[in-house]
Amino acid sequence: MPKRLLYMVTVPVSARTFLTGQLKALKKYDYEVHVASSPQPVEELLRVADNEGVSAHFVPLVREISIKEDFKALIATWRLMRRIRPDITNVGTPKAGLIGGLASALSGTPARVYTLRGLRLETTSGIRRQLLIWMEQLACASAHRVVCVSPSLRERAVELRLTPPDKAVVLGAGSSNGLDSERFMPTSDLLRRAEEIRTFLNLPAGPPTIGFVGRFVKDKGITELIEAFEMLSIEMPDLRLLLLGRYEEGDPVPSNIRHKIESHPNIICPGFVTDTSPYYYLMDLLAFPTHREGFGNVALEAAAAGIPVVATTATGVIDAVQHGITGLIVPVNNSKALADAIQFLIYEPNTAAAMGNAGRARVQRDFQPQRIWQLLDSLYEELMEEHHARRRKNAQKTRIFIKHITHLVLAISTRVLKHISVHLVSPLIKSKRR
Repeated sequence: MPKRLLYMVTVPVSARTFLTGQLKALKKYDYEVHVASSPQPVEELLRVADNEGVSAHFVPLVREISIKEDFKALIATWRLMRRIRPDITNVGTPKAGLIGGLASALSGTPARVYTLRGLRLETTSGIRRQLLIWMEQLACASAHRVVCVSPSLRERAVELRLTPPDKAVVLGAGSSNGLDSERFMPTSDLLRRAEEIRTFLNLPAGPPTIGFVGRFVKDKGITELIEAFEMLSIEMPDLRLLLLGRYEEGDPVPSNIRHKIESHPNIICPGFVTDTSPYYYLMDLLAFPTHREGFGNVALEAAAAGIPVVATTATGVIDAVQHGITGLIVPVNNSKALADAIQFLIYEPNTAAAMGNAGRARVQRDFQPQRIWQLLDSLYEELMEEHHARRRKNAQKTRIFIKHITHLVLAISTRVLKHISVHLVSPLIKSKRR
């Protein structure tokens, strides 16, 4: 009988981003696969489930902290667990990790995995930071294994005492799902699409173009990127900045930075795109000035397209980019260092090309999705075996307990019978003889 496996993420876009291909692959490994998230939007998760051939479920999760809404989500998730009765749960992204982890523990799921894809607490302070620490500790405590998506993320989680080191693991070289490098290979079709997009965006082919892929929020370093771009534009007035993504209210960029993004003639914003692959061929390099990350999948995408990356020393990013080999790494929140590294790669095209080639080779060697899927299957098998071992051990303890109780009852019964014989039966016999 197939083992029942439930994945849970906070929002449907995370299912598409982190689980594409993985759900379908695990079905082939003889799992009955389910995926759950909030219904925001419903169509997104249904599309993922349909493409992967798995069952979709909705729970009322919200991304921000809300005691009332989170309690409702916990009850709804617990009911879902009781209805599906999964053998294995794999929960990830902050809110789903906490709610899903607690619900699976409360419902007695045999094998529980928490996939740690980053730490929001790294860029917070005060009470909010402490609250996030407690939430992460609770999510980790609810799991039998904590899968960290990068070695440096694992080190950071252990350092912060979110989880004991023997519970935290990294699959292969890291990442949530590996990367299908074939999607980013420079085929004639992909290059044709890139040129069509270039024409549509009115992006000239001659001047250098810096690329950025991600949410337009402070944590992604968008402020430092705009400041670096302005520094570089003084010496390179034809320099272009191509921004792929959209604004979010949870961590908004300063209003002056947003104004510059929307008004600068050399900053191009196509918005959020579902397929980034052709856009990398419009870039000379990818700027990745993030403040925190679990791993940094966009760095792998750029590398797969043969594009060098300028990144930061943030957790996770230092595993996605190899300094001096596949790109350059600069300090977090340092616009000048970011500008200098970008300028170096623009002025040294041969070095940039070598880094891009090295990045592509590394992705093809170390980050193929099939490797992650195989390791996940092995992890699930290991956890189920541990579950069976715990059951056998508990059964043995129960048998020993029953045996002890039986012996105790027999011993007590013997003593009681002896007492009755000595103090009740013997006197009666003696009295009859008289």
